[in-house]
Amino acid sequence: MLSSRMEDIADKKVLYLTTIGCRTGLPREIEIWFIVFGGRFYLFAETGEAAKWVKNIRSNPNVAVRIGNWRVDATARVLDRDTDRQLRDSVAAIAVRKYGWGDGLPVEISPSTRDQ
Repeated sequence: MLSSRMEDIADKKVLYLTTIGCRTGLPREIEIWFIVFGGRFYLFAETGEAAKWVKNIRSNPNVAVRIGNWRVDATARVLDRDTDRQLRDSVAAIAVRKYGWGDGLPVEISPSTRDQ
């Protein structure tokens, strides 16, 4: 069910990502472009490691994704420049096709097996 649901929403423009603030411990929600690849979401931080949401993920990888009324808990990780090079190139190419832009620091969001 989760993978078919993700394919249904893959053409949406934005998702809402909730991280936990690394200083405050409070939920922080952002609106951001995304792509779907291999059953995961990929986001791109335009400002790289300087993005507050990336800092939050580095501190606590447990996140939530919301698209419309659909919500899922997930785990996030910043893709490594060296070990994830091929994956980085693949998801950047998809983002370029979808948005005309695929630069930035790529972050992988792996949904839990239960969607809500």
